[in-house]
Amino acid sequence: MPDYPGTRHTGWNRLLVGQVAVLLLVNVMVDTVITAPVIVLPRMIEHFGTDQPAWLNSSAMLAGAMWSPLLGKTADRHGKRKVLVLTLVLAAVGALVCMVAPSLWVFILGRVVQGAAVASLFLTVGIVRDLCAPRIGMIVTGIVTTGNAVFGIGSAFLFDVLGDVYGYQVVFVVSGVLAVSTAILVRFLLPESLVRTPGRIDVAGALLLGGGLALGAAYLSFGSEYGWFRALPLVLAGAAALVGWFLLARRVPEPVVDITDLGRPLVLTLLVVVLGTGAYQSMLQLFSLLTEVSPDQGLGYGLAGGAAIGLLLGLPSIGIVLGGTLAGALATRIGPAATLAAGVALGTVGTVGLFAAAATLPLAAVCSFLLSLTAGTLVTSGFNMASILAPPQRQAAVSSQVMVMIALGSVVLNFVGAAVLKATRVTVGGATANSATGVFGYVGIGTAAFLVAGVLAVSLVRTQRGTPATERVGSSHGLG
Repeated sequence: MPDYPGTRHTGWNRLLVGQVAVLLLVNVMVDTVITAPVIVLPRMIEHFGTDQPAWLNSSAMLAGAMWSPLLGKTADRHGKRKVLVLTLVLAAVGALVCMVAPSLWVFILGRVVQGAAVASLFLTVGIVRDLCAPRIGMIVTGIVTTGNAVFGIGSAFLFDVLGDVYGYQVVFVVSGVLAVSTAILVRFLLPESLVRTPGRIDVAGALLLGGGLALGAAYLSFGSEYGWFRALPLVLAGAAALVGWFLLARRVPEPVVDITDLGRPLVLTLLVVVLGTGAYQSMLQLFSLLTEVSPDQGLGYGLAGGAAIGLLLGLPSIGIVLGGTLAGALATRIGPAATLAAGVALGTVGTVGLFAAAATLPLAAVCSFLLSLTAGTLVTSGFNMASILAPPQRQAAVSSQVMVMIALGSVVLNFVGAAVLKATRVTVGGATANSATGVFGYVGIGTAAFLVAGVLAVSLVRTQRGTPATERVGSSHGLG
């Protein structure tokens, strides 16, 4: 076990490069949990005989929203490295369950366990903050949170081919092996944080918050199938759980999310992240479905072709790396609030472009690339905003709130989009298919989310105007 450095890195050196490599590998594993299953989504739908793609695709992100607040508080108290190793072990167990699942609901259970890996992303960011001084830390955050997307350049093609030969299970074999390998590397090659926050862990609050989010997502999923009124008990139970969490958070001394100390800048950041990343992730799910339909079917959309899955889900990985790295570098000059706003603007252009690109593969690839730039920019800038708004002893807890917003946005907009598609299906040649109305309605929802995020991002930039990008790192007043 390496000793924790007495001073933080202020520039690049051999040790920092090695530590960044380990953290990047962790997030490659996270990519196999979040993104890689999208590539084999049509095969999973066929295997389990379901018309609920959002459950197959988003259950891990939903679980990430449930896991993150609890793991964030635990990391601040017991150490980020220790909790990161725990999340990687859970991810390996979840991957194993998914690989051998005999039914849909056992598979979803595996995805829920595997979803603990989602918390690995914000934990790697927290470790970067411990290792690096603020200026270099912003750049390293961009590399660590988006550099793993390089893996997606080849993996989209690779998983598509291997999925045809070995089935969707190959994704979870790779994910499980990576989870075990990275757990060992993190344990023996990264130092443990010296910063600790004493206190109790609000387990009840975490369960109420996670349960409320899960029941809300279930309502969006089952409402379109069984009727919105018949599924009403789900949303009522979810609302009751969230009310219970809110009341508990105001009463306990150390809630899982301190709602009394968020502050306007952090609230605006979280709202931009939930809308922007949610819109991007929902478009990613739509791309996967569009590649299964040929323009020749006459539905008014369709991108099926030999290179479609690679172009839309593989090559744009370059954009994620580019967006994240540039956002980290620019944040040291113009501040993360401005880079966050720029990411929203790119996402808006890319999503609007899909109205004209739903049946044109080259134009759709351009839109996908713009959206991938957006993804890298939003994730990096969201975490960088959290880092300058939180004191050292609360870095993991505040970063976990950003992770909750990333996961929550993805889950909600994926489920809403799936519900729109299901409600507008048509029958063509004796088989059901998504209608053009549903597809363009789906795109319209993403566009609206980006537009609202844009308004909020402009407001955030105004609140941060005149404040140097790194001035408030570690300030105890950062959340005010």
